[in-house]
Amino acid sequence: MTAVESRPAGVALTPSPGGHRPFGARVKAFVALTKPRIIELLLITTVPVMFLAAQGVPDLWLVLTTTIGGYLSAGGANALNMYIDRDIDALMDRTSQRPLVTGMVGPRECLAFGIALAVISTVWFGLLVNWLSAALSLGALLFYVVVYTMILKRRTSQNIVWGGIAGCMPVLIGWSAVTNSMSWAAVILFAVIFFWTPPHYWPLSMKVKDDYARVGVPMLPVIASNRVVARQIVLYSWVMVAVSLLLTPLGYTGWFYTAVAVLTGGFWLWEAHALLNRAKSGVTGGKLKEMRLFHWSITYVSLLFVAVAVDPFLR
Repeated sequence: MTAVESRPAGVALTPSPGGHRPFGARVKAFVALTKPRIIELLLITTVPVMFLAAQGVPDLWLVLTTTIGGYLSAGGANALNMYIDRDIDALMDRTSQRPLVTGMVGPRECLAFGIALAVISTVWFGLLVNWLSAALSLGALLFYVVVYTMILKRRTSQNIVWGGIAGCMPVLIGWSAVTNSMSWAAVILFAVIFFWTPPHYWPLSMKVKDDYARVGVPMLPVIASNRVVARQIVLYSWVMVAVSLLLTPLGYTGWFYTAVAVLTGGFWLWEAHALLNRAKSGVTGGKLKEMRLFHWSITYVSLLFVAVAVDPFLR
């Protein structure tokens, strides 16, 4: 974590003398507005579901168009999120280098960029994939920007629980792209991501809770003890693993997915309970090792959805 100087909310840093903003740096800044690393995680849950929906290899052109549309939509949502949160981003260490804070991109430019991506992505999905996927994509964008960023984030400790619904939508989009319909398999995987999101994000929030406290964002670790947060993490983890195992008895997956879900889920529960035990013992600081679960959560969801994609070929 890099320390930065304190400054009033919304006050940008000048990127270089005279306000010069090199073209290459500007391009990188606009790409950064889309939060590419987060979108990578969203696409990990989109493409494998398309393999499950097709029960094999889906049309590769459809995969490409869905992936591009998903990037544009999520990128638009992330840009609008940065526009709305630019005041608190300027005060938080972990967001101090975002383009709006450094001044590399202006607020109006960011707003226009986000709206443009929202419109382009919706039309893209409608014309090149299908209008059900377009509606789901637009719904996810609006939910993230309006419901999470504008309504929930600064008002309730349950912000990430319900706001996480937007991050579940790529599962439905992937399924609908192939079938132009919905299925219980898609709903189950939607639920897996729903219950995955809080225990994925709360460990990170525990690490940077001082940042959130400084700007008045009531993430659960800000208003509750480590013990309470860890207990909630364990609860959501058990439900997540249980839900992930529903696909097989309902006939959507076979032995390979089941084996991966059991092994990776079991290790997740081990880590979650270990975090709870450390929290109960009063361990704080680096010894709490909350980021172990955060990093494993990314590995977990990646392996689980790879299994979703591979399983149809082994049945």
